[in-house]
Amino acid sequence: MAAGEIADYLGVSRQRVAVLVERPDFPAPIAHLSVGRIWRTSDVRQWAANRSHRVHEDEKE
Repeated sequence: MAAGEIADYLGVSRQRVAVLVERPDFPAPIAHLSVGRIWRTSDVRQWAANRSHRVHEDEKE
């Protein structure tokens, strides 16, 4: 799952994803490709399920 796919899945902007993936509680990427980082879909879905009510928080950061 690339950053754009994460944005679509979470319903947030790519800029918001850039903030979210830097948080210590966000899953680590499984690969660093020339086109960007890739995350395991199941890891992102589990993370989102655990904090679904807070994904849009701190949008002004």
